[in-house]
Amino acid sequence: MDKRPIGVFDSGLGGLTAVRRLQELLPGEDIVYFGDTGRVPYGTRSRDTILRYADEDCRLLLAHDVKFIIAACGTVSSVAQNILANLPVPAIGVVEPTAAEAAAATKNGKIGIIGTAATVRSASFEKALLAINPALQITATPCPMFVPLVENGWISPEDEVATLTVRRYLATIKAAGVDTLILGCTHFPLLAPIIAQELGSGVTLIDSGYETARLCVRLLDETEKLSPNKIGSSRYYVSDQPEGFSQVAEIFLGHSVKQEVEMVHPTAK
Repeated sequence: MDKRPIGVFDSGLGGLTAVRRLQELLPGEDIVYFGDTGRVPYGTRSRDTILRYADEDCRLLLAHDVKFIIAACGTVSSVAQNILANLPVPAIGVVEPTAAEAAAATKNGKIGIIGTAATVRSASFEKALLAINPALQITATPCPMFVPLVENGWISPEDEVATLTVRRYLATIKAAGVDTLILGCTHFPLLAPIIAQELGSGVTLIDSGYETARLCVRLLDETEKLSPNKIGSSRYYVSDQPEGFSQVAEIFLGHSVKQEVEMVHPTAK
């Protein structure tokens, strides 16, 4: 038994999809979330900048005595694996659990990947998939406009701008005939209704936040680190003004977080 909190971080709000799943699967766990809203997005940054941000984000969570860290960010998970592997507590990203689920889900062996430019450029999901099954046919497309759409709450299937943006980005994915699509950024599940509408019911969407939360549950259980508490609490930290975060966070989480958000600043070594 371990009462220390689980730490989760992302470049902005997308990691809240993982937090919501954790709250559903592990209601007794305390959670500390950091959204680096002052420096979002990570997906357009250089590799060195992403590595620096990831290091600072992890140290911020470690200062809260977390027992486990989730990098709920496809970009960090793709670029900063070495940082996650060398922390003093267990840490996971979204790539491996998501790739495993996608490889198990596909029927025709054709898998699509959408993510930030940095995630797609790293080919991290592709490498993980091919390590599982070298015969898989993979089509990857960067979707840099998806993050600002979600961060601004433009996620309704009735929203013309969001619908047209999804259609344009997914044209290559649709033409490839995939039957499974990895949502390689934790922001993207908020666009899932529009994506499903565009691709049709024959395509299975793999939610990276959900798959990563499931792996966290399994690892904590196997190492006997689950909290004995019945009801946990969640604290949210951001690197920019909390007001905008609080408003959009309700869309991700399904409940208000206005009294639980504080502004902090990640610090360099």
